Amino acid sequence: MSDVIAVIGAGEMGAGIGKRLTERGARVLTSLKGRGGASAARAQAAGMADVADAELVTQAGMILSVVPPGEAVGVAQRLKPELARAPHAPIYIDFNAVAPETAEQIGTVLAGTGCRYVDGGIIGGPPAGTYSPNLYVSGEAATEAMRLGRLGLNLRLVEGPIGAASALKMSYAGITKGFTAIGTAMMLGSMRAGSGEALRRELAESQPQLAAWLIRQVPRMFPKAYRWVAEMEEIAEFLGKDRAGHDMYVAIARLYERIAAGVDHTSADAEQELALLRAFCAEPPETLSKAS
Repeated sequence: MSDVIAVIGAGEMGAGIGKRLTERGARVLTSLKGRGGASAARAQAAGMADVADAELVTQAGMILSVVPPGEAVGVAQRLKPELARAPHAPIYIDFNAVAPETAEQIGTVLAGTGCRYVDGGIIGGPPAGTYSPNLYVSGEAATEAMRLGRLGLNLRLVEGPIGAASALKMSYAGITKGFTAIGTAMMLGSMRAGSGEALRRELAESQPQLAAWLIRQVPRMFPKAYRWVAEMEEIAEFLGKDRAGHDMYVAIARLYERIAAGVDHTSADAEQELALLRAFCAEPPETLSKAS
């Protein structure tokens, strides 16, 4: 059972994890219920077998949920009846970018099913080559999840209850993706005001590392912005009673929502903002620095 692993979610991360596991000899199951052709193609390329929920739960020793944060609770609710009927007690790891409160809610959904629930968080990009992101786990059953490490994944144990791994993910993403949002907002402000070129040159001269990071990271964010909306909302929930912090990440979610609308061509104003950002990031900072 330990080498039969289910990965729910065949996005870039889920498929990347699935491929790494199959490369290391595991049989990887997934469910493409409600998914489109792109997910099916990624799953097939990763060597993941598409099966019904009942078969998936019956065969898998571990179930990894790797879906957009807004779907995390729904996946647990969908699998709950099958988990309750399972002839064994699989380990269920929620690797989604959710607030600790949401992680606890998932645990409540799964309570009584017999599965062993582990809270997780992923920091880094999809596995590729020899690279693996850091997969953090917490909760009473987290030590059992560590055996994924022998299948080419970089597992790290967070000493703490359910919610500890999610809190780490929220904090890290809040810094990195929050900083990307701050850079995005100020790039737009400078471009609207006609000072974009001057700002690029100043950053290249006085903050070269910062300039290089922003000019690299902001364009990489565009195709991911739609996924980051719910994640920023989860971070706002994580900050809870810190009203200023909560409101800041709600606003960041709205910013990423606008960027996503520009990418999807559903808002002409958002498309114009996207064009401004692309123009700001068009030249590498080292070129600007030499020109100045």
